[in-house]
Amino acid sequence: MDSAKDKVGGKANKPGGKAKQAAGAAQEARRGAQQAKGKLKDAVKVAVDEA
Repeated sequence: MDSAKDKVGGKANKPGGKAKQAAGAAQEARRGAQQAKGKLKDAVKVAVDEA
């Protein structure tokens, strides 16, 4: 864990800048995953209704 943090810290201009970016990206990915799950559930409902 520390080695990965050090690598990111070395590239970042400000300490924590990259971490904040990564956290934001992770949040967006989670939101996208939740939306996809909802769409998948809808698609399954439709498929079951049609079957």
